[in-house]
Amino acid sequence: MNEAQVLGDAIGAGLAARTLEPNGGEVDSGHTHESACLNCGTPLVGSHCHNCGQTAHVHRTLGAFFHDLLHGVFHFEGKIWHTLPMLIARPGKLTREYIDGRRARYVSPLALFLFSVFIMFAVIQQTAGDLSLGKDGKIAINVGVSKGSAEIEKSLKAVRTKRAEVEAKGGDTDDLDTDIEQQERARAAMRRMGGEKLSSTGFSILDEVIDETQSNPKLVLYKMQSHAYKYSWALVPISVPLLWLLFPFSRRFHLYDHTVFVTYSLSFMTLLFAAGMIAGAFGADLVAALLALVPPIHMYKQLRGTYGTSRLGGLVRTAALLVFALSALAIYLVLIAAEAGSG
Repeated sequence: MNEAQVLGDAIGAGLAARTLEPNGGEVDSGHTHESACLNCGTPLVGSHCHNCGQTAHVHRTLGAFFHDLLHGVFHFEGKIWHTLPMLIARPGKLTREYIDGRRARYVSPLALFLFSVFIMFAVIQQTAGDLSLGKDGKIAINVGVSKGSAEIEKSLKAVRTKRAEVEAKGGDTDDLDTDIEQQERARAAMRRMGGEKLSSTGFSILDEVIDETQSNPKLVLYKMQSHAYKYSWALVPISVPLLWLLFPFSRRFHLYDHTVFVTYSLSFMTLLFAAGMIAGAFGADLVAALLALVPPIHMYKQLRGTYGTSRLGGLVRTAALLVFALSALAIYLVLIAAEAGSG
């Protein structure tokens, strides 16, 4: 992606957020002096119409137009500079403040999420580069297949050894059998991605995606990236029911609270991923590795600040939330793979 496309993405992000929050926190310095709102005709009292919310003064100059554009893209009306530090350092307080109605200083969760997604995919486009194809037309991307296969083989061997021990003692091996079956499927998937001709991974959707990828790799990966961008919003409804399981049937916390929590959390994780991509692109592998340790810490702080849990309760729920987050991501990736395979 060239610089013009990146700027276009950034402008699109700003405009998307601007559309969602057209007037919040706005201080206008216009020089016209209307006595009635130009939008609905209501007599004006103050800097905004109390009926429709439009600013009292409407600039009609080209300079004002570009000022509004740059203001929307780079400042989010100044609220981004209040929101980001809170999102990073005090995510629980930010979430609780927004839920409780103290919102004037902050970018809304949805606007911030849209902006974060734009930033992440712009960074991916810049840092990932173009696909490289080998002479036989196969994808020449280092995805760590060999290392992944070795890890799975090691884990599978350990689980089988444990199963043999449990079986020798007459114990129940159902859970271990399920674990073995799942790891065998993961091994088959890794081997197929490595180019081996296997009949099936055990997942029909994954089989279709791998087959199509081998025949037209650039098209499939382009489609997957496009669908991932287009359906990124789906992570919110996928994640909210899982978060609800941490506080089932609670009268204090409702689905709205969980939705605000999830959307702010996803915004942070999206920006964190983009930061990791940038660090990796500049060869700062240690920084990228350290950033991978941040999510559980951030989840813990956000959980305690938002829901007022105890330290122990926060730790237990953070562990569960990590599992739920991985589950939500897996569901999302399956949906994207299915859409790319059928699209």
